[in-house]
Amino acid sequence: MAEPTPLTGGCLCGSVRYEATPDDREGYYCHCRMCQLAFGNTRVAWFNLPKDRVRWLSPPTYFASSKIARRGFCNRCGTPLSFEYHESKNMDIGVGSLDDPSAMRPVVHYSIETRLANWHADDGLPGKRLDEVTTIADRWKSAYGDDVQPGVQAARKD
Repeated sequence: MAEPTPLTGGCLCGSVRYEATPDDREGYYCHCRMCQLAFGNTRVAWFNLPKDRVRWLSPPTYFASSKIARRGFCNRCGTPLSFEYHESKNMDIGVGSLDDPSAMRPVVHYSIETRLANWHADDGLPGKRLDEVTTIADRWKSAYGDDVQPGVQAARKD
């Protein structure tokens, strides 16, 4: 089987550039409040891939958005680019930062409990609540305690 062709992308001003080689061309929408705030939008389109399948040609600056994760962005133009849990082998890249965002297709909505109903267009894709993804819920509990409500309020208490 041939190696997939790398996808290229970067920020608005061109200061941060990357090559990414995901195994597939599937992405997802995240509706969590943290992503809404980080992007200044109602949801974020991401694609997930192993960290070792991303090559930063010029690296982003990082913001620790919680005890358990960081977000990459351009410190010149402000474009948000990536999200990664510290202890994960995978990371997310923003679909909109690709040179050709049409190379990806959405397959699911995550964090639908914080989806903004008046901004949601029903596209027939399945949805998952954040608390249904046990690996994510467990990361939050490990860092913030068993009674944590994952999200902005817990992270801002740091």
